[in-house]
Amino acid sequence: MSGREYVVKAEPKMRPTHPGALLREDALPALGLSVSEAARLLGVSRQTLHRLLAETIGVSPDMALRLGKLCGNGPGLWLRMQTEYDLWQARGRLATELRHIPTRRAVNE
Repeated sequence: MSGREYVVKAEPKMRPTHPGALLREDALPALGLSVSEAARLLGVSRQTLHRLLAETIGVSPDMALRLGKLCGNGPGLWLRMQTEYDLWQARGRLATELRHIPTRRAVNE
C-alpha cells in the first residue's frame, strides 16, 4: 500500500441512519430488552437512553463503549454510525460556506 489516504469523492445521497434508530428498531428488540432494562444494564438513566432512541442526542465515546459491550459488537460500529450521521448534518449546514473554501493539494505529491 502506498500510504496515501483514499478519499471518497461522491457524497452519500441518503441521510445515514442515526444510531439511536438502529438501537430502537433492531438492537433492543433483538436482545429482548425494554428501555428500562437496557438503561439499567448500560448504567445510564432512562431519560438519557430515551433521548438517544428519540435521536435527540448522539452516541458519545462512553455510550459507544457501553452499547458495544451490551450488544457484543464493540464500540466502533456505534461511533462510525454517529460520525457518518454528524458529517451528513454538518455538510448540509455548511454547504454554502464549503463551496467557497478552495481545495489545495500538497506541492510534493
